[in-house]
Amino acid sequence: MIVCIAEKPSVAKDIAKVLGATTSKDGYMEGNGYQVTWTFGHLCELKEPHEYNQQWKYWSLGSLPMIPPRFGIRLKQDKGVEHQFRVITSLMQNADAIINCGDAGQEGELIQRWVMQLAGAKCPVQRLWISSLTEEAIREGFQNLKDQSHYQSLYEAGLMRAIGDWTLGMNATRLYTLKYRTNDGSQRTNQVLSIGRVQTPTLALIVRRQQEIENFVPTTYWVLTTTYRDTVFSVIMDDEEKTEENAPKADNSKTKEKTPKGFKTREEGEAILEKIKDLPFTVNKIEKKKGKEAPPRLFDLTSLQVECNKKFGFSADQTLQLVQSLYEKKVSTYPRVDTTYLPDDIYPKCGQIMNGLKDYFHLMERIKGQKLRKDKKFFDNSKVTDHHAIIPTGQPAIGLTEMEKKVFDLIARRFIGIFYPDCLFETTTITGQVGDIAFRATGKHITDPAWKILWTNNSTSNENNETSNEEKLLPEFVKGETGPHIPDLAEKQTTPPKPYTEATLLRAMETAGKMVEDEELRDALKENGIGRPSTRAAIIETLFRRHYIRKERTSLWATPTGVELIGIIHEELLKSAELTGIWERKLRQIEQKQYDAHQFLAELKQMVTDIVMEVMRDNSNRHVSITEEITKKSKKK
Repeated sequence: MIVCIAEKPSVAKDIAKVLGATTSKDGYMEGNGYQVTWTFGHLCELKEPHEYNQQWKYWSLGSLPMIPPRFGIRLKQDKGVEHQFRVITSLMQNADAIINCGDAGQEGELIQRWVMQLAGAKCPVQRLWISSLTEEAIREGFQNLKDQSHYQSLYEAGLMRAIGDWTLGMNATRLYTLKYRTNDGSQRTNQVLSIGRVQTPTLALIVRRQQEIENFVPTTYWVLTTTYRDTVFSVIMDDEEKTEENAPKADNSKTKEKTPKGFKTREEGEAILEKIKDLPFTVNKIEKKKGKEAPPRLFDLTSLQVECNKKFGFSADQTLQLVQSLYEKKVSTYPRVDTTYLPDDIYPKCGQIMNGLKDYFHLMERIKGQKLRKDKKFFDNSKVTDHHAIIPTGQPAIGLTEMEKKVFDLIARRFIGIFYPDCLFETTTITGQVGDIAFRATGKHITDPAWKILWTNNSTSNENNETSNEEKLLPEFVKGETGPHIPDLAEKQTTPPKPYTEATLLRAMETAGKMVEDEELRDALKENGIGRPSTRAAIIETLFRRHYIRKERTSLWATPTGVELIGIIHEELLKSAELTGIWERKLRQIEQKQYDAHQFLAELKQMVTDIVMEVMRDNSNRHVSITEEITKKSKKK
């Protein structure tokens, strides 16, 4: 008998149906030579400290660092888990072969491997690797099974991630709680100061942004404009062009104050205003440049979460749950991905997928009857590893909730868009002169909207709004024309950086704190991002749950406890997004067989030991207070 094990009952039933295992049993399906069973999340976990050493049951600075000589796993203490595990164990110990049908990712590999290890499976194991749950994809996956050894590095990376999180989290949490928790005899004494490999650098991002806002001192400046033929022209400052030329292209941080394009004092501005007010305006240069804009990238999980947060106010966790549901309903592909590209072998299937999107046929008129576009911006084998970008499967999108429909609509329109031509536009720049003072106005006219029509009159996306806002038509000017104008001097102030929203925080986690707009640069920075696409939503939820952050409308703010916790941590590795990103890169390198797992483990142990020793040497009397909100919750318990 061949035993298949999936990550949840619903997926197991889809697989069982394809295999012909249609007889329901207690905890599995059977038929046609197959037994299809399932887990439900993490059935197994790393052992608790006291299971390695009885003395580690008690929280004591003297017992740190806690580093087991060998890590072990245990079954989660839950009656439902225990029952299902007994079913799995019985099936596996009598199996001729096992097919791992778990979630096709690092975490899914770890979950199923641990179950098989604890169940004592001895027979050969093969791996099912699919990107969608359609019947066709499942059949194709079973025709291309690979030996479990092919995914050994994926398992090792997942194992090192789990061990790393356990070792740093357990030690740092006990260390900081015992060392810095308020000890005033109140129930606050029971509050744990949780430290995590990803959660703490994420909290640090929010705290630092908050401090930038609080410490921001606005600068007043004055902007000179003049209106000629109902067109507003802005003065060209002497150093403006030089500033633009010399600005570092790679540094697109939104947290940095931009140099205001104006006069530092009112007197400077008024002197120029007085100088030009009675002189005529003369057009001396007209430039027209044609340009084009490619369709937007396909979605990876993070960009979909960002888009859903901006457009619908969905939290990162909500979006993850919704797109996971779309995947399980077979209408979209595997969601926990970090690439926006498709492999070449998907291209021949795209026509069939398009034919399945019947509700969107009216949007395909422009490309109907044409060979589908294949652009390197969207199809690139080198940018795809285990899974490709999130796209529709072509299955009928029926039975969706209103929220699921919104997410699916984004995915479908993005997919259709990649086959459209580039949007064409013309940019016109008019330069004028009043005396020896130069002014400039710029307008943009879209000559062929192409893919942008996909979002015309579509309330679920703001691409259309962006389109309408970016079009600024200028009157027809003639070089040398001259006439009266109306100058104006306006007082302005620099503004502080904006607080994080879930959308911008996700981007910051993805790029280790560097906020960039350029998609190619962002892709390069993903290598050092903190967390994984599949875990970032959970990290944000954890910060809420621990009351380290709060939400005001869409803005994220740190609580006093969150601020104090980051303030008390001197070890940069614990709170630096960049340094944590380097650790994430090593985990990815393990997966890619470019870095040794044993070396990672050795470095981890040394790092945790160093952190413990450093904190123990702190003789200050610093403490972290607990917010009133948390204190009240503690009293309820």
